[in-house]
Amino acid sequence: MKNKSLGLNAFLNGLRSVLNIIFPIITFPYVSRILSVGELGKYNWSNSYVSYFLLLAGLGIATYAVREGTKFRSDRAKISDFASQVFSINIFSTIASYVLLFLCVFMFPKVQIYSACIYIFSIQIVFTTLGTEWIYSIFEEYTYITVRSIAFKILSIVMLFIFVRKPGDYLNYAGITVFSAVGSNILNYLHAKKFCTIRFTFKINWGEHLKPILVIFASSIATTIYLSLDTTLLGLINNNYVVGIYSVSTKMYNIVKQLIAAILTVTIPRFALLWGRHRYREYRKLLLQISDALALISIPAAVGVYMLAPQIVILLSSTKYIRAVSSLRLLCPALIFSIFSWIFTSCVLIPAKRENKVLIITVLSAVVNLVLNLLLMPSLKENAAAITTSLSEAISMLLGIYYSRDIIKGLYKSGFWKEIFTYILGTISIVIICFAGDVLFNSTVMIILFDVVLSIVEYVLILLGVKNKFALDVLERILLRFK
Repeated sequence: MKNKSLGLNAFLNGLRSVLNIIFPIITFPYVSRILSVGELGKYNWSNSYVSYFLLLAGLGIATYAVREGTKFRSDRAKISDFASQVFSINIFSTIASYVLLFLCVFMFPKVQIYSACIYIFSIQIVFTTLGTEWIYSIFEEYTYITVRSIAFKILSIVMLFIFVRKPGDYLNYAGITVFSAVGSNILNYLHAKKFCTIRFTFKINWGEHLKPILVIFASSIATTIYLSLDTTLLGLINNNYVVGIYSVSTKMYNIVKQLIAAILTVTIPRFALLWGRHRYREYRKLLLQISDALALISIPAAVGVYMLAPQIVILLSSTKYIRAVSSLRLLCPALIFSIFSWIFTSCVLIPAKRENKVLIITVLSAVVNLVLNLLLMPSLKENAAAITTSLSEAISMLLGIYYSRDIIKGLYKSGFWKEIFTYILGTISIVIICFAGDVLFNSTVMIILFDVVLSIVEYVLILLGVKNKFALDVLERILLRFK
């Protein structure tokens, strides 16, 4: 099978991420003005609660399937058998997840308060399983899912303005969110026959699949603990108002993180393919290129969000959420740490079949996150959640580097660190421009437009001025297209 262009895949997945970004940018300001802070807190708490059961249903299967499935993608019979076994395991885990979810709702009175919203969000579980999106990652097929995303995002926006019109409509908002996320997954399942035949089967090689799946699953649990537990604990230790405030911070954090991660996501199947076929020189070259590209984007993005935090909060929601500025700024370091942590876990350790090391990393990070949240949340509230998220991501990144040291030895030489220094230098101009924007304008929109446009222009000019290889390559490709 011919490899797809990484550049095209990155563009398509980037477009898909932009759509995922545009949806909350359009919807969240509208919703936050209609719903109360408490209703938004109920929505986010229920979503966070269901995420644990969504994780149980997923069972680490997607990561495992992408890593192992790339080896069979040129043989339809083998990939069909592999996909059917993995899909069947996913069906069993989905059933177990629903049983546990219903038991937890019935057993805990406080959870029953959120039961209606929880049941709506739980629809994601079965549709995510049926979606078999890992098939599209194995075959690096991003065109179909990008087109599908455009259609369902547009439909969801229309539905939002029709069905969310007054306070109390947060259940409608939850339903539309689910439709936006997984509404097309039945189509995914049917379309997957283009690549392989997926059937439910009892003929599963449990000995081959179960151990690596469970190790990856354990890592996923730990990761979810330090990414989602903060919202859950805020609701239990504090109240829905605090959860609503923190949801504004995490909304913007996740928007920027998704956009940056779009580049990384499309490369994971390629890393698995290169490592699995022992093409180590190509693997190391790609790893260095991706690390450089993500540093170029993530460093100025984190600084830009920090400087524009007040304007972002007001634009995304309203002045009643202005308290979210401090927690958003405390999350900014996590933008850099999380991306590089992801590089070393998903692009180095997972392809190298060191999922046991990933488990150690995520468990340690999760324990630190849990302990610090319990200690700090009563007094620091949403700021505690932001601080512990940044610290956990930093620990995850450092441990990822440690456990990858033999693979990356000699890879990040002086030239790479020279480029990092250049990116840091470029962010100084962003800080200066943002200060100037605050002085020159009073309008929130004008400040954002002035700061973002001028910062991008200035950052690019600095990179070209110091002859940054990545920037020069992009410029050369653009000029060639216009010749």
